[in-house]
Amino acid sequence: MTRTLQMSLALLLVLPASQASAKIVCRDGYQIVQGNPLATPYCQEEQLARVAAAYGFKVSFAEIRNNPNSKRQLCALVGRDIRVQQTCIESGITGRRGF
Repeated sequence: MTRTLQMSLALLLVLPASQASAKIVCRDGYQIVQGNPLATPYCQEEQLARVAAAYGFKVSFAEIRNNPNSKRQLCALVGRDIRVQQTCIESGITGRRGF
């Protein structure tokens, strides 16, 4: 085999492994970066979807991520929950009846 072909094959074997390790890992609304929790909008919105589901709302993470109005509506309903309070404060909605 030529050197170029060997390098191409090596890249093909390495690429899928590196893409799998690039997956975002969230825990309780925080992204785990080098073993440390970091608050990111992505993970906080994922947490909002989980909390909303716990309250019985049928909303997907993708809907919250792609539609800011869905996030605002959910924050108006469940924004007082301690698990999503910081996320909802940042979106400008603090919970039911503005308390």
